[in-house]
Amino acid sequence: MRFAEAWRVAVDALRANRMRSGLTMLGMVIGVGAVVVLVALGTGTKNEVEAQVEGLGSNLLIVVPGQVSFGAAPTQSRLDMDDLDAVTRIVGERDRVAVTLASGETVAAGTSSKFTSVLGVIETTPKVFVREVRSGHYLTRTDVDTARRVAVLGASVARTLFGERDAVGQQVTIAGVRFRVIGVFQSVGQSLGVDRDDEVHIPITTAHRLYATSRIDAFAVKAPERETIADLGDRIIADLHKRHPESEFSAVTQEQILGVLGDILGVLTSVLAAIAGISLLVGGVGVSNIMLVSVRERIREIGLRKAVGARPRDISVQFLLEAILLTTLGGLLGIALGVGSSLIIAALTPVPAAVTWWSLALAFGVSAGVGIIFGVVPAQRAGRLDPVIALRSE
Repeated sequence: MRFAEAWRVAVDALRANRMRSGLTMLGMVIGVGAVVVLVALGTGTKNEVEAQVEGLGSNLLIVVPGQVSFGAAPTQSRLDMDDLDAVTRIVGERDRVAVTLASGETVAAGTSSKFTSVLGVIETTPKVFVREVRSGHYLTRTDVDTARRVAVLGASVARTLFGERDAVGQQVTIAGVRFRVIGVFQSVGQSLGVDRDDEVHIPITTAHRLYATSRIDAFAVKAPERETIADLGDRIIADLHKRHPESEFSAVTQEQILGVLGDILGVLTSVLAAIAGISLLVGGVGVSNIMLVSVRERIREIGLRKAVGARPRDISVQFLLEAILLTTLGGLLGIALGVGSSLIIAALTPVPAAVTWWSLALAFGVSAGVGIIFGVVPAQRAGRLDPVIALRSE
């Protein structure tokens, strides 16, 4: 039997049992659609996380006390302003070094208040990180050196405290101390699960007085070139070890952060795809079951074909094509369902979704493979039927 003829017979056989064929394909449609959607969600999340990390700035090196690892307990920082001077000498420019002292405090203005992150920083923060001031201006070197009680508000903090009014020049109270607002940040949204609009920046020297401490929680260094980040980190860590022999320090680059997060999200995406793939397995079992039923129903037809010269291979190819046709049609419909669902989810919800060509190729390949694998046994059974016994069957 010619391949084209076998294909036509397979199509006619499926059209003769539209309801059964449709229900059999439904399992494949759901399975393939689920794989496409879950892979798209995982890929979209990974892309967004990478964009958020890169959006913090370029060539960044974060220096923190202790070891950086998931599940590790926080380490008490022994860093201070003298370390800032030491790190600045290594880097060569103060504009490439930023520091942070973080605390959660209630910020109030009149009858409005908001609990937010209050960060003690120096004037270099917008040069190291990507931050733009929407109105007013940022902290100056003089503000830091003289420990002035001035503050720059995040967009959501300014909106909560002052509504649509201009916050610049207004007074706010932080931990019971009055500050003057000198600037409001441009809204940037979240990065790595942290709302960067929900924070207030004050001079770190003022923060030291406010919190009765002299520590620095972390350094951020902007390397002049990506190739020099590792060497710069080693030099900074070595110098800090000399200054604080009893303490341990870590230098983390953006690539390392992206690598760890990428591995975690990659595993999560794979697990989700594997879970969705279970429905493909169930759909394949359904295809095999329906094809066995089809063989039993068409025993006389098989016997007649063999009686007029059809070879066992021709019969096997015919039923195998029917199975492949069922799964590939289901796969194509599942891909359409998955792509459409992913676009709807991305458009109507904050959940990111990114459909990739390899996920579509994989889903289609798996659906076709399921047809081959689960169609082999019924096809072989049909091909091995004895024509005499088949013609005598009822």
